Amino acid sequence: MSDQNFPRRGFLGGVAAFPLAAIEAAAAGTTQVKMKLAVGADHAGFPLKGPVIQMLRSWGHTVTDCGTYSTAPVDYPDIARKVCDEILAGRSQRAILVCGTGVGAAIAANKIPKIRAALCHDTFCAHQSVEHDNVNVLCLGAWVIGPKLAEEVLTAYLNAKFASSDADFQRRLRKVEEMEKRC
Repeated sequence: MSDQNFPRRGFLGGVAAFPLAAIEAAAAGTTQVKMKLAVGADHAGFPLKGPVIQMLRSWGHTVTDCGTYSTAPVDYPDIARKVCDEILAGRSQRAILVCGTGVGAAIAANKIPKIRAALCHDTFCAHQSVEHDNVNVLCLGAWVIGPKLAEEVLTAYLNAKFASSDADFQRRLRKVEEMEKRC
């Protein structure tokens, strides 16, 4: 594998510096832009959903709670549909889905055209998913991470912006959009 792309993207600096920056921003409890967000969880994600919503609202975001509202069994595809419909209707700019591992939520959300969901349990991937891939749904696993790490991941996700001026990222997203049209 060639290292020629790493300096252009500041890869090593980003890997070393970003987690610290995300932690500092989380500690300050601030994000750059207040957003309209949709949040949903299945029964396995329900215990983490409440702290996530409380945190987002304390940061000044507007949050739509798309359910579930208890630990009674519910199917994650149904919650994913509700959350993604908020984005597609323009009522939310981004969303967060929580299930046991985050895997099911990510799979379900990615079946919906114009939705780009990423399962992230670390700050680097949360930031990169938006910067490089213009992700609009963050998926978390309540059985995998706790509230403190979720706070750091959410901070990274919400502070990230798509690098829309990068021709490589634009080209790749166009290819993803073409793949959606063929389904």
